[in-house]
Amino acid sequence: MIQIIPELVTFDEFIDWYPENSQHHSELHKGEIVEMPKATGKHSKLIGVLLAALNLEIRRLQLPYFIPKECVIQPMRDESGYEPDIIVLNEQAIGNEPRWEKLLIITMGLSVPLIVEVTTTNWGDDYALKLEAYESLGIQEYWIVDYLGLGGRRFIGNPKQPTFSVYQLIDGEYPVKLFRRGECIESPTFPELKLTAQQVFAKGN
Repeated sequence: MIQIIPELVTFDEFIDWYPENSQHHSELHKGEIVEMPKATGKHSKLIGVLLAALNLEIRRLQLPYFIPKECVIQPMRDESGYEPDIIVLNEQAIGNEPRWEKLLIITMGLSVPLIVEVTTTNWGDDYALKLEAYESLGIQEYWIVDYLGLGGRRFIGNPKQPTFSVYQLIDGEYPVKLFRRGECIESPTFPELKLTAQQVFAKGN
């Protein structure tokens, strides 16, 4: 169950408030603290499968990337803070992040080759709120893994079905490519990735 704490806070107040070893996953959405259950079961398994695939590519190609256990994204335009399901960071750019070393906060899109959100009942946040934030921050690539086909028809088509959406930043905007069933996922960040949408979705079913 998602719980919204109605008192508005700033981003820094949210970071100071964030409890250690919490039983919830907490984010700040335009000044409101949103608490939701941590990933469990199929959701968690699917995240693990994607983590393994991405880490394999990073090692195989010797890319200057790493995937931290936790991290908070601070968008530019409002008092928000997001903790993605998966975030790939660039080791060569992370040194320019003023709040990374002590607080694990990312403020610059150049530090982030890829963000992944595995969507569930709060799919509206992934397709609208976070998409806009990641786009405005200049994050090069954003995946939405909708393994249950819950997103709105304007995002995943009609009839609704499990859909893997890949957004690539081009001229400051996020055009999207949709992948379903046995279609091979095309990733600008990981162009040699050999993974189909169905292979991913099978881990969540």
